[in-house]
Amino acid sequence: MKNLFERLKTGLAKTHNSIADKIDRLFSSGPSREELAEMLEQTLITADVGVKTSGLIVDDMRNRLKGYDAEGLKNYLREVIFGILKDCQRPLEITAKPFVIMALGVNGVGKTTTIGKLATRFTSQGRKVILAAGDTFRAAAIEQLEIWAKRAGCDIIKQEHGGDPAAVAFDAVKAGMARKSDIVILDTAGRLHTKINLMEELKKVKRIVSREIPGAPHETLLVLDASTGQNALAQARTFNEAVGLTGIALTKLDGTAKGGIIVAIANELKIPIRFIGIGEGVEDMREFNAKEFVEAMI
Repeated sequence: MKNLFERLKTGLAKTHNSIADKIDRLFSSGPSREELAEMLEQTLITADVGVKTSGLIVDDMRNRLKGYDAEGLKNYLREVIFGILKDCQRPLEITAKPFVIMALGVNGVGKTTTIGKLATRFTSQGRKVILAAGDTFRAAAIEQLEIWAKRAGCDIIKQEHGGDPAAVAFDAVKAGMARKSDIVILDTAGRLHTKINLMEELKKVKRIVSREIPGAPHETLLVLDASTGQNALAQARTFNEAVGLTGIALTKLDGTAKGGIIVAIANELKIPIRFIGIGEGVEDMREFNAKEFVEAMI
């Protein structure tokens, strides 16, 4: 069985190839310094490092690059990208009881699956967990969360399809206190089938929770799909402006050549990256480690 780092390398293979293999090809044509800079910038943009962040990396390279070969350039990239990512390597710390996690994300990013994997992680550590099926507008989300709750061995609070998400959150935090639970994880809507604005609905949920437990939610975790590239960065900005994010979980890094988006998010938003997803298994959602990520990426 592959160890964790080998699984990470396998998961990031497409992103690695989109950067490392292209760097090898860059040098095969004997480019001038300026041609090399332009081609490197295009390579980084293609990997969804983003125009702004790619520009900063290449501008710095112009000042520091002196006769590098392909391996030297890769070493430089590892160093500078690690410098960007290391400040966002902050594991989630459980600091209250019940510790309330409000999970956010648009439909299709893997939010409910991420919640299920988190619940499994926490229950395997001996913690008592309650899940709240707050994505009441999507019947499939409620059913999916029920399956995860059963698998993880934790309680679930739900209402009928189309119910008030804030009411589910209210019931869940009340249950968390009454049952002396360690962690309450709130699923939330990714899209509303009503005229109510999604961000206003999320603000309402947050207000209700903080009224019942001062300081909650203790973690406002945004789940993003890495394969959507720059769209993920735009989503992070929107959610952060609306409700204030304390952490990010980046899913579906396996099978995408757009893994560079994590660098853009770290550079532009400075939000802690708590977890990354590199496969379907529970063990494939892991705490973000900047050094390992860079080694696997380049």
